[in-house]
Amino acid sequence: MSEKLFTVGKIVNTHGIRGEIKVVPHTDFAEQRFASKSSLFIVSAKGGRPLPVTVETSRFHKNMYIIKLKEINGINEAEKFKDSLLKISEDLQEELPENEYYFHEIIGCRVVTDEEPAEELGTITEILTPGANDVWVVKTPEGKEILLPSIPDVVLDVDKNAKLIRVHLMEGLL
Repeated sequence: MSEKLFTVGKIVNTHGIRGEIKVVPHTDFAEQRFASKSSLFIVSAKGGRPLPVTVETSRFHKNMYIIKLKEINGINEAEKFKDSLLKISEDLQEELPENEYYFHEIIGCRVVTDEEPAEELGTITEILTPGANDVWVVKTPEGKEILLPSIPDVVLDVDKNAKLIRVHLMEGLL
């Protein structure tokens, strides 16, 4: 399979004896991803080919989803998929509003300042989600990390195609 797959959840345990699984969502679109008749892929923690599956039923319970997949019948089959990831294909990703991005679109982007001449700060390696706003972790060529809040005052321009982000360094950020 050569198409890109994106994680939407992690199977953390089984639920009951009918083969239901407990899934911690890793998506902002959980209701759509885990809706009845949704197509997903199970990617085993042990490796191997992604297994296409279809959601039969799902319900939200204690910060996770209890999902019954058509292809899994019984607790013994469900046990094999503990710690596996649920993924979707790239074509099933939702279109985001302007100035909103998927993590995979931001990670790997080069970051430059808005000064003339522009100074290259480094590359985004990680995105933290501590609360009010995301924080982008920029690794400099020297190996240091710069934490940039993802707010309009700091992030001025994001060019996903060129993998380039222009930022304004507010006083005290470095």
